[in-house]
Amino acid sequence: MDPIKALQIALALFVVFYLYTWFHGAQRKLSEGFPGPLDIGIGFITNFLDTLGIGSYAPTTAMFRMWKLVKDEWIPGTLNIGHTIPTITQAFIFIGGVLVDPLTLVLMIGAAFVGAFFGAKVVASWSRHHIRVGMGTALLVGAALFAAKNLGYIASKGEASGVDGVMLVVAVLGNLILGALMTIGIGLYAPCMLLVSFIGMNERAAFPIMMGSCAFLMTGATKPFVDKGSYSLKSALGLAIGGFPAVLIAAYIVKSLPLDTLRWGVAAVVLYTGLSMLHTAMTDPKEK
Repeated sequence: MDPIKALQIALALFVVFYLYTWFHGAQRKLSEGFPGPLDIGIGFITNFLDTLGIGSYAPTTAMFRMWKLVKDEWIPGTLNIGHTIPTITQAFIFIGGVLVDPLTLVLMIGAAFVGAFFGAKVVASWSRHHIRVGMGTALLVGAALFAAKNLGYIASKGEASGVDGVMLVVAVLGNLILGALMTIGIGLYAPCMLLVSFIGMNERAAFPIMMGSCAFLMTGATKPFVDKGSYSLKSALGLAIGGFPAVLIAAYIVKSLPLDTLRWGVAAVVLYTGLSMLHTAMTDPKEK
């Protein structure tokens, strides 16, 4: 069987697992109610930007905190669960539409999944204080990566569609770590682009790797967060409902925007949110 087709079939099976896990876990949280226009609007905006390569985790976190929609300790789980369906949609679009070496693609995606599965188990048990410190730090890293992308430090000069030998080992280990970090709230897109650049691959080849990695790892990370109940059902549903059509519009209709300008704006908001979260963690004695 064609490896790409096999990967897509595996992803479809993961979707079934994800929906089954969330459906059974969600029954304990029905008292939260259903998403409103703001929850759905955040899902639309952030996943629209995500499909264009900006990422969704950092801007979603900023909006959640701005409007006080989700408890800080529930943000990582809400991000992972709510953005899964839109990200899976992206993965199906890009995995089949961009040329990339199947072995490199499958191994990097598998590594990200393993990293996220074990990372989610740890993060789901963290206290509010540890979540604030972890996510505040993650947001500062995210703001720095947005700036680095705009300044030209994150751009692949290579032309390869895959790697082997030592570089393949580096790629797999690197994506394993990025998968674990994503469960804290560090988006995978920018650091994965940096990794792809380092190993000498074509920048366009990063898209199926990034989106495939996120699709698989987010389904794997769902169960620990659902089991612990450490997420907002209302806001996660909003991200999923608003995000699905946004992906289709961005991928098939809009396709491009002045991304440098958007990144600077997102970087400023994310920087402020990260500093605010760290300040709260350090100054609120009840959380220590």
